[in-house]
Amino acid sequence: MGNLNFPEETFVVVATGREAKTFYVRSGSLEHDGDWTPGDLADQGPSGKSPPEQSARESMEATFSKIIAEQLYDLAHKGAYERLILVADPDTLGEIRPLLHQEVSDKIVLEQAKTLINSPVADIEKSLAQ
Repeated sequence: MGNLNFPEETFVVVATGREAKTFYVRSGSLEHDGDWTPGDLADQGPSGKSPPEQSARESMEATFSKIIAEQLYDLAHKGAYERLILVADPDTLGEIRPLLHQEVSDKIVLEQAKTLINSPVADIEKSLAQ
């Protein structure tokens, strides 16, 4: 039994502008569910018009933030989760937050502006338990 004090089946997304890892809380620990990358969810563009000074990398990260928000909505709408923990680097979290549908926002039980994508699961759990 792990040390996470979140209800079973809480969905956890750990993201950056380039990738995301998904987990479910099971028996007080994180169980890896899958990985999302921009290539997995193709044919998308950033929300709205990109400013001319935006680099290709920034555009890709904005696009991926939009994809994450849409994927979270699709999963929420399908009943894949009732509670959500969203962990992302500050820039990505700032990109994702305004794109989230109210149905997703209502399910958020914890938000962390941290870069944990390359951290071991034990370190992610420790961060969430604080």
